[in-house]
Amino acid sequence: MTVIAPVPPISIGAWCEIVPTRDLLEQVAQDPRMRRARMEIALGGVSTALETLSHAPTPDLLLIENSAERNDLLARLDSLAQVCDAGSKVVIIGDVNDIVLYRELMARGVSEYIVQPFTPVDLVRLLAGLYAHPLQRLVGRVIAVTGAKGGVGTSTLAHHLAAILGRSLGEQVILADMDMGFGTAGLNFNQEPLTSLAEAMVERERVDTNFVERLLTRCEDHLSLLAAPAQVELAHDVAETMFDPVLDGLRAIAPFIVLDLPHGWPDWKRRVLLSADEVVIVAEPDLANLRNAKNIFEYLRAARPDDLHPRLVLNHTGMPKRPEITRNDFEAALGERLLGTIAHDAKLFGTAANKGELAIDLDGGGKLVQMLRPIALTLADRPDLHVSRFPLISPLLGRLRNAFG
Repeated sequence: MTVIAPVPPISIGAWCEIVPTRDLLEQVAQDPRMRRARMEIALGGVSTALETLSHAPTPDLLLIENSAERNDLLARLDSLAQVCDAGSKVVIIGDVNDIVLYRELMARGVSEYIVQPFTPVDLVRLLAGLYAHPLQRLVGRVIAVTGAKGGVGTSTLAHHLAAILGRSLGEQVILADMDMGFGTAGLNFNQEPLTSLAEAMVERERVDTNFVERLLTRCEDHLSLLAAPAQVELAHDVAETMFDPVLDGLRAIAPFIVLDLPHGWPDWKRRVLLSADEVVIVAEPDLANLRNAKNIFEYLRAARPDDLHPRLVLNHTGMPKRPEITRNDFEAALGERLLGTIAHDAKLFGTAANKGELAIDLDGGGKLVQMLRPIALTLADRPDLHVSRFPLISPLLGRLRNAFG
């Protein structure tokens, strides 16, 4: 699925002729990518828009539904142009695929003509495209990783996915550790970052792409870290919209952003999950995890009907002497196939954590790479990519060269 950029903070006036179109636009207004835009919706079409705008400020964008004949519409648009600001964009919603009308509309400065039927996400994509900055390098794919419970290995999975993506694809990846009070990404990558998310929280008004880029710590050739401050006092009272500008900045810097999200359900985390391109839920194979994962799945599927469904990774499977709920039971309860399972290996992960290294860089980590690479490439929308194994071990080889060279 193509990544859609967030719509900027604009005012939108929408005039619909029929109730179904109004209902569709109300769904558009609730899309997470529209969170900064302000939309007002009314019934009445172009005639009502003309009447309203003759004595009211012009919105940044006008959405107008029309079913009138071509000449009638063009005449009304000419009248509308007399009362609207020149800088406003206009999108016409029509019901006829008429190339002559399209050319006439473009000649009059109309930004786009979209024909019914279309989905809410189709319109969101169109609106985002209208405001895409020509110099913006890209719109990064945000992969949010969270746990069905605490202690299920969310951070470990997020950190390994970020590393594997960077090494496998050879493209820039940013790992954002968003566990403000207890983040461990700096430890796991053996880094002591001089900057963190704390700066973005303190100086929120200054946050833009350049500001966010200065907060990053380079971990590997293709992996940078936005570290958590690891200060307990900053884990509380985080405003719901606190990280909106940070995520917008990250999207413009790297093609892939992996978010390591803490356990719990604060408003800001819910907002981040709703705006992510991919959501990965990590769970262990027991009843409480199954219940929590099912609740999160149902919430996200209902709240983001036009986006990819959340994914589930079953972690710490095959633990000796522990009864487990099976993969098939999880899939039946969730109504979704699992993205993958990760076998329990206490020695490998314990050694990695104590050394401040990734488990995939230790002896015995090759099997873990085989488990995680398909998961990472699927989340990157590159499931069929065949890559060399060598980039995955290059950091280890580099350390060996330094040690013995």
